[in-house]
Amino acid sequence: MFIVALQFPDELLKDCTKVVRVLREKIGKLKEQAGVGLFVMADSTYGSCCVDEVGASHINADCVIHYGHTCLSPTSTLPAFFVFGKAMIDVSSCASSISNYASNNSKPFLVLFGLEYAHAIPNIREKLVAEASTLSGSKAKTVFHFAEVMCPLIYPPDCHKDSGGLLRSVGDGKVSDEPGVAARSRHSIGGLSWELPSGQKMEDYLLLWIGSDNSAFANVVLTFNGCEIVRYDANGNCLGTDFSQQRRILKRRYYLVEKAKDANIVGILVGTLGVAGYLNMIHQMKELIAGAGKKVYTLVMGRPNPAKLANFPECDVFIYVSCAQTALLDSKEFYAPVITPFEAMLAFNRGSEWTGAYVMEFRDLINSSPVEVKGYSEEARFSLVQGRYVEDFDLQEKKVEENEGVLALANATEKALQLQDRSSNSLTKGTVQSGADYFATRSYHGLDMHGDNSMPEPYLIGRTGKASGYQHEEGK
Repeated sequence: MFIVALQFPDELLKDCTKVVRVLREKIGKLKEQAGVGLFVMADSTYGSCCVDEVGASHINADCVIHYGHTCLSPTSTLPAFFVFGKAMIDVSSCASSISNYASNNSKPFLVLFGLEYAHAIPNIREKLVAEASTLSGSKAKTVFHFAEVMCPLIYPPDCHKDSGGLLRSVGDGKVSDEPGVAARSRHSIGGLSWELPSGQKMEDYLLLWIGSDNSAFANVVLTFNGCEIVRYDANGNCLGTDFSQQRRILKRRYYLVEKAKDANIVGILVGTLGVAGYLNMIHQMKELIAGAGKKVYTLVMGRPNPAKLANFPECDVFIYVSCAQTALLDSKEFYAPVITPFEAMLAFNRGSEWTGAYVMEFRDLINSSPVEVKGYSEEARFSLVQGRYVEDFDLQEKKVEENEGVLALANATEKALQLQDRSSNSLTKGTVQSGADYFATRSYHGLDMHGDNSMPEPYLIGRTGKASGYQHEEGK
């Protein structure tokens, strides 16, 4: 029997019975009827935008059909087909709003959109061409470039790989090397891809997003933060140009990077078990953290929340390895910051500087920015968060190892008794190197067994009866 897993997000789960009924009717009309089993998957292990290969493996599925919003991340083991759906949009109102805005702007437009509006893009394109033909002068010279939807069918064995065995995404800034074709840079994000003419870059275009203010749009805003962006809201039939709140997120992320530099114990949160290349990214993060002289733990817990991460108080910062549309967690409610792999590379590579560019897709980091563990200098690092110089653990351990005998014992004792004077600007050292050290310094260690007797105590018979009058009470 060929088993097909149907994955629905929570908001579309109410329609799953209708979909299964229609599919069974279509399968029953096939001439060559093969045994096909349909299974509905809900409450995905991780983000609903990714294919839940873990849930599909529980039923030994041969393929997955994914419904609703998706990030179109490549799968690891199972073939998948994506059904984007068709969201309602007023084509005439959309084309009119865009045309009116474009008449007052001289920049060329690059039109990006949510995948649920892909069905309406050809009609919007035709309307814009028709309205541009009625204009005269410079208003009719506005250029519109439309992104194309990538193939909705993903089959892992056909994934493109480079000579090193890593997945080769379309990526940002890849240059076409086809003979006889002018060099054109290829870009992709969130299931969309497009090419720019030779000599042009993304900052030369005005980005127009057709869709909701969701994780896909946030991915576009952060990735192309140097571009001017306009969003058409299909629900409100209006254009929005003020995205200061979204851009303010970059300031928050830069603060988390500086805070992560002071971390001693780092936790890697596995946010996906299906996106191709996630194991390579985890190994890359481990090498990076180990090279920075910090302790690392790998945690698999499904969708992270403050209650789950509170069980690991020894971790000073968490790195969330997941798809681009779920990697950005608002960690204000968490006890420790949650950063992305790109931010971890900035934090744990001494000497690296943030140029303003932001990478959300971890596969782009694997392909374009292999980890280079730089040798640490003997100088202490200045912490912008603490406002003082901080000496990293690997430097402390190196100094202890270089000493012998009584001097080594004295240094170890000094390190164990080191107190941080937060009122001064002196050099500070860390006090915890691992989870075991952290729990050893805690005042509460759980329930303790008193006494050396390991034999169980005899049981006692408690009170019986109702609370208003137990049997052993007098007067009964």
